[in-house]
Amino acid sequence: MKVLKAMDITILTSSQDHPIYNSLQTWKNLNPKHNQVEIKLSANEISGGDFLFLISCSEIITKTIRDKYKYCLIVHASDLPSGRGWSPHIWQILEGKSDITVSLLEAEDKVDTGRIWLQKTMHLEGHELYNEINECLSDITLNLMSAAIDQYNKIKPKAQRTDDISYYPKRTPSDSEIDPSLTIEQQFDLLRIADPDRFPAFFELRGQRYKIKIEKI
Repeated sequence: MKVLKAMDITILTSSQDHPIYNSLQTWKNLNPKHNQVEIKLSANEISGGDFLFLISCSEIITKTIRDKYKYCLIVHASDLPSGRGWSPHIWQILEGKSDITVSLLEAEDKVDTGRIWLQKTMHLEGHELYNEINECLSDITLNLMSAAIDQYNKIKPKAQRTDDISYYPKRTPSDSEIDPSLTIEQQFDLLRIADPDRFPAFFELRGQRYKIKIEKI
């Protein structure tokens, strides 16, 4: 009988309020019993092991920390090196894209420059709201993490291309502002990607600010 190698796996994420946190908890609970899986909210809490996954992690993880693990991997929703930076799937949806590449790559000091392990495509039909987009991205993220653990000794990481390099800026609450003079259709993508709890869509009119929340019926 084949003996499965036990893995020490750490997931580092920055907030329990992030939409993916509950999915990470589910993934942890469904992981094979021989693996030791921990979810941490600060780099100060991690001790080392086989895999360190940086999922929605806003901390700077130095090489000293990364070297505590055999593999330190990030999930980034763009076809790297195009779309490095912040919230790439959000910016791409606003650009009108429906097929978004999700990359699993090695963490490096320079953001989003590491070798690529695996990639999958997230397909959107154009009607999905924020929660549905997050659910789709979460499913692919967890799938990539599982594949990395199952296939780590077979995967051959590849260096990123040296052309078509681009960066997205960090989104701020002001990026969720709606223009009341434009139609709903013109701004539907902005409405549907806005986090209704953390970064709700809003508009200002007649000296007041109003929050907008949309949901399917």
